[in-house]
Amino acid sequence: MNPLAAAAAGARQAPRPAPADLPADPWPVAHPGFRPPGTYRVRAEDFEVTEHLPFEPEGEGNHLLLRVQKTGVNTDRVAKDLARLAGCRPRDVGYAGLKDRHAVAVQHFSVPVDRLAGAPEGWSGPSWRVLAVDRVRKKLRRGALAGNGFRLLLHLAPGARCAAGARFEHAARVGVPNYFGPQRFGREGGNVSGVRRWFAEGREPGRRDRGMYLSAARSYLFNRVLAARVGDGSWDRLLPGELAVFADSNSGFVVTDPSAEQARLGSGDIHPSGPLPGLGGMTPADDAARLEGEVLAGEAELVKGVCDREVRAHRRALRLLPAEARWEPAERGIRVAFALPAGAFATSVVREVIWVRGEA
Repeated sequence: MNPLAAAAAGARQAPRPAPADLPADPWPVAHPGFRPPGTYRVRAEDFEVTEHLPFEPEGEGNHLLLRVQKTGVNTDRVAKDLARLAGCRPRDVGYAGLKDRHAVAVQHFSVPVDRLAGAPEGWSGPSWRVLAVDRVRKKLRRGALAGNGFRLLLHLAPGARCAAGARFEHAARVGVPNYFGPQRFGREGGNVSGVRRWFAEGREPGRRDRGMYLSAARSYLFNRVLAARVGDGSWDRLLPGELAVFADSNSGFVVTDPSAEQARLGSGDIHPSGPLPGLGGMTPADDAARLEGEVLAGEAELVKGVCDREVRAHRRALRLLPAEARWEPAERGIRVAFALPAGAFATSVVREVIWVRGEA
């Protein structure tokens, strides 16, 4: 049976983390063994993220592409500052994605040149500054990302650093579950609680909250399926009927013979996938479909609410393979570096390496 149909039919209820548990990150880890206790993001300087675009600037056009470093300020605040300096409306400023406030982040913005006053090379504001300027033909659009590079300081006791380094090497080699991070669900799980109220009571939220709530609902449902696959050990292997997705695109295919696809799975060309529920789209079959149906049946109200809002269904890889991974000892712990594709969360890697107080 189609997993969404099974959910809508209200099949047997599967256990789920209570919304109040979401900030504690209740999803199971994949790699066994001792996770040394530690912390990260103690200071903004402990968490460095650099945005990678999927194109090279043309060097011509009606927009400037600004490479900006920011610390302790959110993306929207920088965009408003840039609009003021460029003499344009805030909605005319483009950026590919949001970056953490409590971090040293390098990201890109575009501004139109028609009302430009002053040299943008010298632009700066509270906690941000322009690093480089180029010319492009089009406004930078949301989602126009190749991925992000991370450099993080994990705070650890001296005796735990080698163990954490070994766990990081293992996680980078075989991959980690591709969970959505806790920030997707809001403080104290508020976005998930909010979407449950919306679907139960029918009171339409504002436009901004609407998109945020729908994203949280779909991310939560995906994490539920992934957690079940971590629990039974199938998150990084192909089940009969698996809808495998390609590493470099959103397309995929239903696997009829898992053994015939082992080479491509091992090389990272394909991954098992989980649902971002909605209308339409490809669905798995056989064992993979049955597992998804059982999990989603426990969240029939959320699945129905998403479908009723006519959101289009998509698939997301269950497995995340960090690239360019390396680590080194640091004064307060270890410093790890890695690159992730767009849409992946650094927390998915960190949580397999260390145990942070308050986690499940």
